[in-house]
Amino acid sequence: MSQSQSSSPKPTHNRQDYYIHRARASLRHTLFWYNNLHHRRPLPDVELQAALQNELEVLQFGLDKLDQGVIRIATFGLVSRGKSAVVNALLGQKILQTGPLHGVTQWPKSVRWTSGGEGKVQVEFIDTPGLDEVQGEARAQMARQVASEADLILFVVAGDITRTEYQALSELRQAQKPLILVFNKIDLYPEQDREAIYRQLQELGTGTPRDRRLQKMLSPQEIVLVAAEPSPIQVRVELPDGSVSYEWETLPPQVDELQQAILRILNREGRSLLALNALFQSRIAQVSIAQKTVAQRKAEAEDLIWRFAKYKALAVALNPIGILDILGGTVADLALIRSLSRLYGLPMTSYEAGKLWRKILISSGGLLLGELGSSALLGVGKSASAVASIGGVTAYAGTAVTQAGIAGYGAYTVGHAAQVYLEQGCTWGPLGASTVIQDILNQVEPDMILYRLRQELGQHLS
Repeated sequence: MSQSQSSSPKPTHNRQDYYIHRARASLRHTLFWYNNLHHRRPLPDVELQAALQNELEVLQFGLDKLDQGVIRIATFGLVSRGKSAVVNALLGQKILQTGPLHGVTQWPKSVRWTSGGEGKVQVEFIDTPGLDEVQGEARAQMARQVASEADLILFVVAGDITRTEYQALSELRQAQKPLILVFNKIDLYPEQDREAIYRQLQELGTGTPRDRRLQKMLSPQEIVLVAAEPSPIQVRVELPDGSVSYEWETLPPQVDELQQAILRILNREGRSLLALNALFQSRIAQVSIAQKTVAQRKAEAEDLIWRFAKYKALAVALNPIGILDILGGTVADLALIRSLSRLYGLPMTSYEAGKLWRKILISSGGLLLGELGSSALLGVGKSASAVASIGGVTAYAGTAVTQAGIAGYGAYTVGHAAQVYLEQGCTWGPLGASTVIQDILNQVEPDMILYRLRQELGQHLS
């Protein structure tokens, strides 16, 4: 795509539609594969299928989310920062409960909102309890779960950022999601103090390299000032008869800047965020499926590997032609990999197949080196010994035993390598979650939030 095309809105939206299409195809393919495992596995395992139910639900949830096109925005912050008030102000009506007491919000609550931006983006706001309330570990686990499911994060502060808030921000950053820092309750500060706090927020992360990683995700455009629920002000009212009275007047919320920041992100890269989040959730679920499957079938796999190792060693020992050891060994290794893949019911894609081929070549190379090494030590190779006189039987037997050991160990090594690659490489392939994620990250434009997160998101794939 040319530079002039990539800068225009239409290609950007077309590209995002393409990402959604790829993500949807990936999840559908994955669900089809794992929902039909009983047709692929030689030994159906009801217990294993039940253990994978949670992961299958995650995959289905991700697909449903893509089909609905709903972008999830989670709000975080400490108690009394006005998180619920911010959501209410964005919604234009008071749906979530607010109040002067700490901890009004006890559990995450979600509310739907249709934006006024191009395409009428569907948004689900998730309001969370204060991060510094009781039940610290349970609350932290809740925050990690909500953050992992969110496509965009709002972190609400109400003044100078505290050490606790900075720590919470750093922890949320581990979710590697786009983040908007919301400075709420600006109506409580004089203009001069408000500007000083705003400058302080802009300078977050100017210290250590770890701190600068936090600053990388917060450009000035992602730090906004709001007054979600302004405090009433007293106004002087002069009546017609000349008397004066004083009344309390409630000002409207000041959240226009925040709305524009959200809409700017959603319109430019909202569907890209939606696609990437669904794919990352799919990737995590698939890795968990693979880990559980490998653990559940450990004993059967070990028996299978040892059986192939013994048969391969015996075949090599009895075969008198050296070159056939290498060819036959390669065929045996491929058959072992195929058998393991069928036992686990995990996809064997080109990604891990390529790496396994290198492992097989190393194994085959070991046979060749064993043949050459035996020739050097004994003065004659196994192939030559087979056609020698009766006195060469001892040399042949020694060479055969050596090569049988090498062959058996090679099969054992390849078998365990196959386990690792089947477990770690199941998300690659033409429609694999990791493949599609990499494709999206490679096409992200430099002026987008995702571009700043691209390197770290890509590290997950390696």
